[in-house]
Amino acid sequence: MAGGPAGSAALLPTGVQSEIGPVALPFRENDWFGKIDYEPTDKDRFEMSGKYRDETQVSGIGGVTTASAAININNTDKRFDMRWDHSAYSWFNRLQFTYEDAFYAPTPAVLGAGNQYTLTGAQQNTTILQTGNSPLAQQNKGQKGPSLQDDLTFNDFEWHGDHVIKMGIKYKAVDLTAQDSGDANALFNYAVTSAGTEAIPYQVQFGSPTPGQSPVAKSSDKQFGTYIQDDWAVNDKLTLNLGVRWDYESTPSYLNFITPANVVAAFAMQDPNAPAGQTYAQTLAKGGVNINDYISTGNNRSAPKNNFAPRLGFSYDMNGDENHVIFGGIGRSFDRNLYETLQVEQTKSVLSQPTLKFNTPDVPCPVGVNSGYAWDPAYLDIATLQALVAGTNTGKEVDMVNNSLKTPYSDQFSIGMRNKIGDWNTSATIARINSHDGLVYTLGNRYPDGSFWQNGSQPWGNGIPGFGSMIIGNNGLETRTTQLLLSAEKPYTKESHWGATIAYTLTHSSQNNDNSDPTDQYAFDFETIGNYPFTGSGVSKQRLVMTGNLDGPWGFVFGGKLTLATPVPDVNIAFFGAPATNQDSGANNGAGGRSVTVTPPGTGRFLLGGKIFGYRDIDLQATKNFKVYNNLNAYVRIDLINAFNWKNYTNYLETWGSNGVLNKTPVIYNPTGDITGYTRTLRVSLGMNF
Repeated sequence: MAGGPAGSAALLPTGVQSEIGPVALPFRENDWFGKIDYEPTDKDRFEMSGKYRDETQVSGIGGVTTASAAININNTDKRFDMRWDHSAYSWFNRLQFTYEDAFYAPTPAVLGAGNQYTLTGAQQNTTILQTGNSPLAQQNKGQKGPSLQDDLTFNDFEWHGDHVIKMGIKYKAVDLTAQDSGDANALFNYAVTSAGTEAIPYQVQFGSPTPGQSPVAKSSDKQFGTYIQDDWAVNDKLTLNLGVRWDYESTPSYLNFITPANVVAAFAMQDPNAPAGQTYAQTLAKGGVNINDYISTGNNRSAPKNNFAPRLGFSYDMNGDENHVIFGGIGRSFDRNLYETLQVEQTKSVLSQPTLKFNTPDVPCPVGVNSGYAWDPAYLDIATLQALVAGTNTGKEVDMVNNSLKTPYSDQFSIGMRNKIGDWNTSATIARINSHDGLVYTLGNRYPDGSFWQNGSQPWGNGIPGFGSMIIGNNGLETRTTQLLLSAEKPYTKESHWGATIAYTLTHSSQNNDNSDPTDQYAFDFETIGNYPFTGSGVSKQRLVMTGNLDGPWGFVFGGKLTLATPVPDVNIAFFGAPATNQDSGANNGAGGRSVTVTPPGTGRFLLGGKIFGYRDIDLQATKNFKVYNNLNAYVRIDLINAFNWKNYTNYLETWGSNGVLNKTPVIYNPTGDITGYTRTLRVSLGMNF
């Protein structure tokens, strides 16, 4: 790993610099799978299957995080399925029951105080190095429960052509749990200047539990979906696909949540930084935030009931021989607001993560105002910090979700053509997907005049009276993706003894957020999500996948897979000394930071050309099947994964520039950071079929 912008690591204390260096990231996975099939008649088939997966790994190291900031991850997934297929002359039905139990539980490898060293000035808020973890490193998220689904197909209906009618219904009852933080870690922030690192921290974040209340949020979620689809063969050339789906989801933890009375009362209090008589609610109103949109009474929220998703598809066989087929479609699909993004109202109120500020020369703050304290070495003890705020709301973050939350959805369009050329099947498709109404959390705080920027700074210090900052959740995340997909397939035949596939994807994608992680729902760099400009997304522009299989000697079948992709862009907010504007404008925020998407130079080559690729992988395989006795068969499989041991880096080193000028190469891959995929791995598998 390396610490932050080039040369900045030298500004850190000597003991901290010694933590910079390579670290192993162990990973272990246990997988079990079993299946039983039974056919009592020629019309009925029963299938039962179960799987168990347990993963343990060390993560969170690389880039600016050291080994002491590691996170131990335990991921367990248990699933049981029962399925009954029944066929008749003119219809087919599938009834399926599923029970799942999965959880994800990261914990910090080191408990206690962690330190984050942060540049100030022209590259403000740029982290150079982090040792240890914040309370947010500990989580516990899971879901378990049954689902029942039935799908019915009628395949013998005629009316102006042949129809295949498909319909189905699904009900799922799942118990959800979520814990977003722990109470055993604190993260201190130290300012790093051109003269070195300040001796005392300018702020600390830690976990503050509420006595007698569980930090784990729970919700008994109910999900319901139904659909009907008609595959209509109008004639021997034209086929239409007409369908509609309806989805409904009830999340009681969100719908029935009641905003705590002390939080509601705080909005009616005097804004301590505003003229006398101005409440904090009035301050928010000046800044375009209506607090009544977020205060929940337990009965003023309802689940969306109009999530109807129509779709239309077609295929046209130009000659009626399936050699040249034009196809396309248009439709809408609904996603869901994941529970881990909804539960923060509850978990933050029970196990809050207050942030206290300390008055330092480089980051001054008034003592006694808005969680400002004079530094005391005793605060290095987490128990002392927790006792300092016990029974108070000092520094406690308040998360609030809009009462009229919508369900995220995507609109999709595609047009393409399939061709059969000799032994090859080819396809060319253009697809467009626009997603809307993703849930995102932004800073709700405002300055007394309603502004979001003053002197190049956001109003983090002007939070709810008696509390800390106000974080508000609204719909607004959007993505726009256009893809060209080209593929060619030569199917395997016994006569030719080989098969192959080639798939190429050209992608142009943009989003209205500067976060490369699509699962991160926080956006604090602009006033609202509507102020974010559309920039490129963190998706490889070009990707090529080639596979092949070949009959070999001694009954072996050999296979291989090649994957190549151009570098993944770094989506971020760049600070390079541009002057503060105190307003969000275009691609720049009020502090002079610019929302950017920068593609780093490639790190590897393949056969021809220079280092243009960011991801390279070749996997090789050999399989042999053999009969043991009667219907008892066995197989042996040998896999060589990442045969050339190529390192596919995922972390970046950023040197944005200075004096308002962006560097020509502001981002490169970190050659000592995390990698994706496997290092060279040899795996031998034995199995039996009966």
